[in-house]
Amino acid sequence: MRAKHLCLFLATALLMSAPRSRADDPSPPIRLEDRSELFVDDLLIERLKDVTQQVHRPEPGEVVLITDQPWEGNICGYFTVFQDDDLYRMYYRGDHYDTNRKQEAHPQVTCYAESRDGIHWTKPELNLFEFQGSTANNIVWIGSASHNFTPFKDLNPACPAEAKYKALGLANGGLGAFQSADGIHWKPMQDAPVITDGAFDSQNLAFWDAASKCYRAYWRIFKNDVRDIRTATSRDFLHWEPWQDLDYGDAPHEHLYTNAILPYQRAPHLLLGFPTRYLPDTQQVEPTFMASRDGVHWRRWLDAVIPLDAPQDRDGNRSNYMAWGMLSLPQHPNEYSMYATEAYYTGPDSRLRRFTYRQDGFVSLRATSQAGEVTTKPVVFSGRKLVMNCRTAPEGWIAVEIRDAAGNPVPGFRLEDCDRLQGDAVRATVSWRGITDLGALANQPVRLRFAMREADIFSLQFSAH
Repeated sequence: MRAKHLCLFLATALLMSAPRSRADDPSPPIRLEDRSELFVDDLLIERLKDVTQQVHRPEPGEVVLITDQPWEGNICGYFTVFQDDDLYRMYYRGDHYDTNRKQEAHPQVTCYAESRDGIHWTKPELNLFEFQGSTANNIVWIGSASHNFTPFKDLNPACPAEAKYKALGLANGGLGAFQSADGIHWKPMQDAPVITDGAFDSQNLAFWDAASKCYRAYWRIFKNDVRDIRTATSRDFLHWEPWQDLDYGDAPHEHLYTNAILPYQRAPHLLLGFPTRYLPDTQQVEPTFMASRDGVHWRRWLDAVIPLDAPQDRDGNRSNYMAWGMLSLPQHPNEYSMYATEAYYTGPDSRLRRFTYRQDGFVSLRATSQAGEVTTKPVVFSGRKLVMNCRTAPEGWIAVEIRDAAGNPVPGFRLEDCDRLQGDAVRATVSWRGITDLGALANQPVRLRFAMREADIFSLQFSAH
């Protein structure tokens, strides 16, 4: 029998003889199937030894938009971006604060911009609404909802064409629902607000959650005199189930202004959020990071992901909000672009800057020069090879061992059999003496043991291809 087949035969025999998880086991194996899993929480982790979970900051890029038109100004905000086929769309509040008169200089409006690459944005003349005697502007809505008009493209397969785009916005003392067939021409879905229990002067948002097959909404509240976040779900976008306040476990109770929650494209079963922490003593704001698997219970990380000392003009009053949206740009396939505001209140206009995360690069398992280990809980997969998004220093390395559910190393897949990973790759295939095919181990409980030195592991996937 060839060595490769012998290893697979022995591995299968050992797993078949190992104790199986019972139906009444309080901790059944975690079913990974062939989806990507990120280390943004501790779901997979059973034991860490000299390894930490490290939150990462996005890298700053270029300024992509300056709000320099008469209907815009220095307190433009609540930016929303999303991809629509080969077009990127952006919506934001146009507003200006007269620092001498200490009041707003003109009524708030909702503005629109678009881009083909996510970097160079244009403000089309839409000729929809008049501003100071002219319709030559990029305004798509005027009214109370302009304060925080927050659209999205509805990915519900049952969505009618006339409501392909939807939005929430401040209306009649609550959040009103809006619809559009083209993302430009908008109308209310009904006169009465659809959500009424909250404090709505923030970027309140909703989206279609394909994993749960429902709409989710997240909006601002006050809880014990602290700004917080509330959520509810809906099947039709008009009738929302009883709300729930977000649960952050043992994270401290801090002011959270906007939430920027969205499903992660590469792992739609995960919801990621970039809530803006508000510092009342200085009125400064800074985006942070959190993750959830059910939309209510969150692992909230406390470090700012865009700190006040990022490139420039972020340390003023409310100058550092994360826009809602995450874009995959064709010229940058292994990273995601996000956007954040700067220069709020401080000048004749404000700005939006692009930031980039590596693919899955929000939180990593990290080992330093002291070699460490990670052991997972029992998992069940359905793919054929283990692919990892990881990075090592020049002298660093990563090795992987597969164990049965009881914790015994599987013959042929021990640490000493693993071909060590080195370098930087978003899809590094793990092999054991050249073997990559794990099909014989699929659909059975196993544990993974990672040994690593001067390395980061961002995600893993048991890929079917």
